[in-house]
Amino acid sequence: MTQKTLRGIALRRSGRMSLKRPAAGGESCKQDSFSERKNMKEKLYTIELHDALQAGDECPFCWLERKLEQSAIEFVLGSSYMESDTRDATDRQGFCRKHTKMMFDYGNTLGNAWILKTRLTYVREKLKKEMQEYTLGAAPKRGLFKKKPENGNSVAEWIRGEESHCYICKRMDDTYRRMVDTFVYQVKHEPEFVDMVKASKGFCVHHFADLVEACGEGLSQKEQEQLFPVLFDQMNRELDRMQGDIDWMIEKFDYVNKDKDWKNSKDAVQRTMQKIVGGYPADPVFRDKK
Repeated sequence: MTQKTLRGIALRRSGRMSLKRPAAGGESCKQDSFSERKNMKEKLYTIELHDALQAGDECPFCWLERKLEQSAIEFVLGSSYMESDTRDATDRQGFCRKHTKMMFDYGNTLGNAWILKTRLTYVREKLKKEMQEYTLGAAPKRGLFKKKPENGNSVAEWIRGEESHCYICKRMDDTYRRMVDTFVYQVKHEPEFVDMVKASKGFCVHHFADLVEACGEGLSQKEQEQLFPVLFDQMNRELDRMQGDIDWMIEKFDYVNKDKDWKNSKDAVQRTMQKIVGGYPADPVFRDKK
């Protein structure tokens, strides 16, 4: 996360990007109300982060991401799909291939149909306009200050643009960034938090990059000097542990070891996959439980 991103998060959390100046006489009351809501959110983020660290998972941020993803699927296919503001957002942002498949697997046929109905209408209208404005064999017509498409094809550019965003990805990412921000805040202000990190199994390599970047930008030089050796030693130790598990799993397929104990290697494949790239390859399909 860049410094600009962290400043943006700080602005959103302080309310300066979303609150208008209230009328005279009501400013103090509204500020107090917003402050209470902000503090409550921060407490919820802290609780979620602590729960993730204590879950015994290979990566607490994988754990959080899965929870955020499933919660977003439930939200989209719950009663929210009949709310105009939500449908307006899903119409414009659409869904990536991964989350489209998850929505289908979740099982709410009517909810999916309503969402697809208006998303399809949006795509048809926008794509029709792009195709109408395209001139075969000539450079596409663009506004005076619009950037020229890299591939010289406005239709392809529009389609690629639509594939680059997803309502569920954005909803997850907004909260995930606040979770990373909370991690940095906890390191700065809660000394016992680092002990909680030490007691965990560390992080996957994918999320480790986000944490190292955020801590490098959000912590002082002295704080980094205290934290980074802890994080780096833990990463080396946990990757060594994982190497031992996957190595022993392979050895177990040798007939001379068939009667020996599996130790912690029975699920080494999926855990090693998670440790390297993140996620849960062995997870069952997420379905509506109703």
